[in-house]
Amino acid sequence: MVKFIHSADLHLDSPFKSRSKMPSGLFEVLMESTYNSVARMMDTAIEEKVDFIIIAGDVFDQANRTLKSEIFMKRQFERLKEAGIFAYVIHGNHDPLTDGFKTSWPDNVTVFKENVETYEMVSAKGEKVSLHGFSYYLDDSYENKLDDYPINSMNQGIHIGILHGTYAKSRYSQERYTEFNLEVLNDKLYHYWALGHIHQRDQLSDLPPIHYSGNIQGRHKNEHGEKGFLLVEGDDVYLNTRFVAVQEIIFAEYQLEIDSLNKQDIYQAIVEFKHRLREKGRHIIQLDLIYDGEDTIADADFTEVIELLKEDERDIRQFIWIDALHLKYMNQDNIALLNDIKASYSSNRELFKEAVNALYMDPRLNRYLGPVQDIAQEELLKEGEERLKMLMRK
Repeated sequence: MVKFIHSADLHLDSPFKSRSKMPSGLFEVLMESTYNSVARMMDTAIEEKVDFIIIAGDVFDQANRTLKSEIFMKRQFERLKEAGIFAYVIHGNHDPLTDGFKTSWPDNVTVFKENVETYEMVSAKGEKVSLHGFSYYLDDSYENKLDDYPINSMNQGIHIGILHGTYAKSRYSQERYTEFNLEVLNDKLYHYWALGHIHQRDQLSDLPPIHYSGNIQGRHKNEHGEKGFLLVEGDDVYLNTRFVAVQEIIFAEYQLEIDSLNKQDIYQAIVEFKHRLREKGRHIIQLDLIYDGEDTIADADFTEVIELLKEDERDIRQFIWIDALHLKYMNQDNIALLNDIKASYSSNRELFKEAVNALYMDPRLNRYLGPVQDIAQEELLKEGEERLKMLMRK
């Protein structure tokens, strides 16, 4: 039996520049989020007594790597060493070897070099494990070294491939590095493939298990949902995986149906929505309000709602920050037509007079009409608008 963690794409010190307008307290939580997620992963490794952890590339962000992130990772690796846990690390396109990495890691950490290498270890329960992989030498390397991965021809022990690259049929839009197809990976006869680079968790194959663990903390709306790592356990027959979420903040998109455009009603509906969501942890969200009526709301009133919602989260520890709030009218075309009619005709008094005169000149109608001096223009226009709305619904 063997137990290990498969992680990737930590991106320590990843920039969150677009979030700098958030309240300072919330922004600080965001800046520390990746560190806290990594620390939680190490906590789990120790609690679960894993044999080793894998980091399949992009520990750091090349252009933003700091002394803080290096010292942090060194301390985390030292925690693993004290618990008798090994770490196997490859460098990806965001932290290639040519970046001049000088950090001296504890001796429980193995960093793969630019050519494919194999390292062997024995699990706590005596299972022999062979790990195969390589680190990127250049950040824009498209060199494919899959042919250099050895084939498991002897079928002894557990063989794990570590690769930072792009599945040839990937539906994700990230830049493509070291493209591969499943046939090439399957031909190696490994028991597990630990993949990195794509920031969404994805299982490409069940037999053998071929997984992207995804990144450990989302950084923007496209990296949505829970983030974490895979806890893998089993033997040379099969390795089972279990996702463990450790993110500090969840990025997500939601829709909320509303039945009124009164600004107080909108505000209250969103407050109640945030209250329900708050139980699931900190969020940064895109929220679409779905309205199925014919009313509209003034831009100034909608902006007031947005600003008050932001103010509410300023000092909340378990915050729900609405990064973008949009109002979507289900009857957009009808509303646009009504607004166009009102803009064109409601203030045209001469046109109104012509229409009223035409009514009173018609002998079939004038017998049912009251005195012309009693006609209130606003009331008549309002009634006409309601009748037009009713016709549009048919």
